[in-house]
Amino acid sequence: MVTDPLSAAAEPTRRRILQLLASGSRTVSEIASEFPVTRSAISQHLLLLAEVGLVEARKVGRERHYRVVPDGLRALQAEIDRFWTDELDQLVADAKKMRDNG
Repeated sequence: MVTDPLSAAAEPTRRRILQLLASGSRTVSEIASEFPVTRSAISQHLLLLAEVGLVEARKVGRERHYRVVPDGLRALQAEIDRFWTDELDQLVADAKKMRDNG
């Protein structure tokens, strides 16, 4: 079971959902229309993203409108920043140097 935002966002479908919601709130149906899976599957992904604090829903009539939670995304960014070390910066620099000299 995924219990942290980084693990939740690492899954490609959930990452794409976050990208879609970055431009504004959407209904489950609007989100599901972007994927080759069922609306039910997308609802499960949204529930997990909500559990880890990356999205939230509000009910409007019979529909649920999902949006990103800014504080949740900031926490995710902080986790990524902790992961990104000087060693990774050096690895990127070395890869660029190899590409440019190769």
